[in-house]
Amino acid sequence: MLLAVLISNSEGNILIERFNGVPAEERSHWRSFLVKLGADNLKGSRNEELFVASHKSVYVVYTVIGDVYLYVVGKDEYDELALAEVIFIITASIRDVCQKPPSERLFLDKYGRICLCLDEIVWKGVLENTEKERINRLIRLKPPTNI
Repeated sequence: MLLAVLISNSEGNILIERFNGVPAEERSHWRSFLVKLGADNLKGSRNEELFVASHKSVYVVYTVIGDVYLYVVGKDEYDELALAEVIFIITASIRDVCQKPPSERLFLDKYGRICLCLDEIVWKGVLENTEKERINRLIRLKPPTNI
C-alpha cells in the first residue's frame, strides 16, 4: 500500500499531503520525519535525483523537482522500485502541468491541476494510472477513449 504522498517546499512547509491507512495520530510524526529527511539530504541535490530510505517494512523514496520536495512512502508490494515508478510518473505529471520544473509560486498557481493528477495516479493507496496521456485526458475531465 502507498501510505503517503507528501510535497513540501524547501523550508519544510507542506504543500500537499495524501495519507492512506495512516492513523491521524501518526500523521504529524510522518510529516516531521519526512521534512527532516529532506532537509538533511535534498539540499544541493540535482533535480529529480532519487533518494531512498527504509525502516523495517516501510520504504521512502524522495526527490526534488524545481523548488519543491516530493516524498512517497509505501510498504508491502510498494518497495523502493515500485515507489520509484510512482515518483517518476508524479514528477512527469507535475512537469507537464507546470510546463517546467516548478518554483513554489508556479506550483501553487497550478495546485488544482496537480491535485487532479495525484488523484488519477494514486487512489486509496494503490497506483492506478501510469500513462501520461491517459492522466492528461482524465484531468481534463474527458472520458478515456481506449477502455
